[in-house]
Amino acid sequence: MKRVAILISGGGSNMVRLVESMTGDHPARPCLVLANDPTAGGLAKAAALGVPVTTVDHRAYPDRAAFEAALQAELDAARPDMLALAGFMRILTEPFVRRWQGRMLNIHPSLLPKYPGLHTHARAIEAGDAEAGCTVHEVIPDIDAGPLLGQARVPVRPDDAPDRLAARVLAQEHRLYPAVLRRFAAGRRERLDLPPVDAMD
Repeated sequence: MKRVAILISGGGSNMVRLVESMTGDHPARPCLVLANDPTAGGLAKAAALGVPVTTVDHRAYPDRAAFEAALQAELDAARPDMLALAGFMRILTEPFVRRWQGRMLNIHPSLLPKYPGLHTHARAIEAGDAEAGCTVHEVIPDIDAGPLLGQARVPVRPDDAPDRLAARVLAQEHRLYPAVLRRFAAGRRERLDLPPVDAMD
């Protein structure tokens, strides 16, 4: 049984779906939810689900190296086999990523390699794209550039605004991330493309 630590920064909706999925014959179980912000709403949600929680507040450290040393200490105590970044809004340095490479996943709200970084929904709309979506990928030192493990797509509507598109993409994130995590924990790295679903607002 693989032990999974989930890293969050905010409300943790993807984290909740991951935790809820890791039951029964699933090959993994959550061992920790860690936030870099003590006010992250996901901490209370994780605790309510019975998952141990902790915080490493990045603002309490003078630089990334000190923050990541504290982060690693918490992970060492929890002994995870793999990490799942679920809305974790900190850029991780190459030494930290190298330590976990091959064992760390992230979900990104675009169809990578399109639109790495921020403001993905606005960028898709401004570009006139016919579809948008989300991607689960392995984490490497280059941002949003690791091997793709799965994608889910939604159409971009003519009257879309970034928040409406984001809500539809988020619904697909909640489908995609648990499915990819289950496969990854079982040692499967072939890409998963979910059938498109045009979820209504």
